[in-house]
Amino acid sequence: MEQSNYTLLCDFYELTMGNAYFENGMGDRRVYFDLFFRNVPDGGGFAIAAGLEQVVQYIKNLHFSESDIAFLRKKKIFSEAFLSSLRDFRFTGDLYAVPEGTPVFPHEPILTVCAPAIEAQLIETFLLLSINHQSLIATKANRIVRAAKGRPVSEFGSRRAQGADGAVLGARAAYIAGCAGTACTLTDRVYGVPAGGTMAHSWVQMFDSELDAFRTYCKIYPHNATLLVDTYHVLKSGVPNAIRAFQEILLPQGIEECAIRIDSGDITYLSKKARKMLDEAGLTKCKIVASNSLDEHIIETLLEQGAQIDSFGVGERLITSKSEPVFGGVYKLCAVEDEQGRIIPKIKISENTTKITTPHFKKVYRLYEKESGKAIADQLCVYDETLDETKPLELFDPEATWKRKLVTDFTARELLVPVFRNGECVYDLPDIETIRNYCAEQIDLLWDEVKRFENPHTYYVDLSQKLWDIKDRLLKERA
Repeated sequence: MEQSNYTLLCDFYELTMGNAYFENGMGDRRVYFDLFFRNVPDGGGFAIAAGLEQVVQYIKNLHFSESDIAFLRKKKIFSEAFLSSLRDFRFTGDLYAVPEGTPVFPHEPILTVCAPAIEAQLIETFLLLSINHQSLIATKANRIVRAAKGRPVSEFGSRRAQGADGAVLGARAAYIAGCAGTACTLTDRVYGVPAGGTMAHSWVQMFDSELDAFRTYCKIYPHNATLLVDTYHVLKSGVPNAIRAFQEILLPQGIEECAIRIDSGDITYLSKKARKMLDEAGLTKCKIVASNSLDEHIIETLLEQGAQIDSFGVGERLITSKSEPVFGGVYKLCAVEDEQGRIIPKIKISENTTKITTPHFKKVYRLYEKESGKAIADQLCVYDETLDETKPLELFDPEATWKRKLVTDFTARELLVPVFRNGECVYDLPDIETIRNYCAEQIDLLWDEVKRFENPHTYYVDLSQKLWDIKDRLLKERA
């Protein structure tokens, strides 16, 4: 999509702090921020990181126009020197992120920013909205895709999305997470997500009879004939008329691939009856598509009940993540540099222990069992640490440090990769098919117990001993 100037898409306090940093001579002080989340939506075992491509586009286009500066001047709280400095404003720092499509877990950095204070502060809002939104939809979409057990799931939610960007970027995130396509045409044009669709009830209503509507559609789209059979009565008219249209128009042309869509009613019962009717008519290759306010739990139940469904169209409950519509990512200061360039760790403390941050500029390692190839834990380390795969590694639960496990025969991979260095993009953005394939591969490396919908196994995000000691020291100093 054409990148708009979103520089002012920030919370106003980013600008007031920026002005204050500037006036206090702190604007160029290098700082470190982590973007992470605290809870997996829907009580799931993992989330999926998405939205990095939009972050990259935003940072590349980051600038204040003269009209932006004129607008801020009218607020009468910013110094003229600060406003003048904005004319040359751009991002000059470093940014590290996990690649899109990576399974991620609470309290580990999805993205880390190392930049002058004003720059790092200003970009907070956009980074959060981009990562929060697309990670939320990708996480929800993948739950729905897994519930479908290999049956294609199409994203149908544009008309219920929260705004145009919600529709377009939500469909992008859903495709990354495994959806087969979208109903959103613009997402196809911009991102290459396959767009498709059938007909609305209004098509059927436009004709004098349901049969005429079905015949006409089959004549115009003989190789893409999916007929909506619930405008009037699924079993009394919809399916019989669809069968007749297929037999009269498609079969004489040697076309056996076709489908019906059921959008209301008792889908389990109707799909079973429809399957029997289609098979008895010789239309064994005719597929049955189900839609109508579906989510992972409804799909799981339908299939458990033996519903004869070949694919699903999922709308509002996917594109809005209706069951839990907030991802909850946060952006917290974790370190600053002093005048000698030394990195000084910083911590935020709260009576709510889940809101206590992990200090310092960090690395994130994912550990894999050599025998199975499965991911067994993540470990946060100080930036200057390196894991030695040739030696046993003792992991411990940072919430219950007496719980310890010795890991041997493992491989380790750093998750955070450089995206910007000194303000220049050093990351080649992959195409959406590459992201989608990578996402599927990485999810396959998780144990099934982590992927359960209900009470999933806790995947541990541990701290290195060095990082734990730093955190423990800071907590005691401020006790």
